[in-house]
Amino acid sequence: MKILKPKFWDQNYFTFFSVLMFPFSLFYRTIITLKKILSKENKFPIPTICIGNIYIGGTGKTPISLKVAKILKEFDQNPVIIKKYYKNHDDEISLIKRYSKIIVSKERTDAIKEAIEKNFNFVVLDDGYQDLKIRKNLNIICFHSKQKIGNGLLIPAGPLRDSLTELKNCQIILVNGKKDFEFEQKLKKYNSKLEFFYYEYSLKNIINLKNKKLIAFAGIGNPVNFFDLLKENHLNLIKEISYPDHYNYTDKDLDDLNKLEDQFRAKLITTEKDFLRINPYIRKKFDYIKIELKFQDEEGFKKRIQKIIK
Repeated sequence: MKILKPKFWDQNYFTFFSVLMFPFSLFYRTIITLKKILSKENKFPIPTICIGNIYIGGTGKTPISLKVAKILKEFDQNPVIIKKYYKNHDDEISLIKRYSKIIVSKERTDAIKEAIEKNFNFVVLDDGYQDLKIRKNLNIICFHSKQKIGNGLLIPAGPLRDSLTELKNCQIILVNGKKDFEFEQKLKKYNSKLEFFYYEYSLKNIINLKNKKLIAFAGIGNPVNFFDLLKENHLNLIKEISYPDHYNYTDKDLDDLNKLEDQFRAKLITTEKDFLRINPYIRKKFDYIKIELKFQDEEGFKKRIQKIIK
């Protein structure tokens, strides 16, 4: 059974639960250390850009992967996005298929080999920073300004899937939010050469939602970020409903949501990823927010991607 992300993960101080879970985090750290020691890196004859994270979930890897693939196409490249197959990640796969070519495999190395066979000339890894079997030409790590690194502890005591010392292998930090000099300095302690770029989400289809009562629901890494985004765009959000990440909506869930819509005489709204997890036969009863990435320095980011092409 999937559960919502623990709230204590995002406290900027240690709590009873984070201390209680700390021994398990030490065990987890031992496991990933052994995995790194035993992993053998493979170098492929195709440039690879990895869009990864250290904070687990909800950092915007998939939208960034799509953006990077789009930029590569603008530079006359033929990229493909690669995702490792996970049983409950069909929503991300479906989302990518709407906008880009994608190869999915249980092993990313097999997917890269397939990309070469199919004459793609660039690989964009949607996730995979922790996959040490692949040598990357560029590593981009994503953060959200609201969560940053949470309490700074490894899972399950905190939200980090890797130690911040692993930023030594990263070149670019992408932050969803406004410029944060203090956060930059904190991360530069682990890698002084890090380059920072910032972006925000722009809502593309909100005209018809203005002046309407909205009930928002989401089963993503950080649903609160979606709800806050709606409120920041001055939409009338009267109810927020959170589900676990990659949640598969049952008929009862959807029926309950429709009852709430009738009860409050409001409109249901969700994310595009959640929308793709709804039974196709009843999707027309729901609506989703379509987002667009707006970089503070898009030209600078494009030039940085262009360096890999050269």
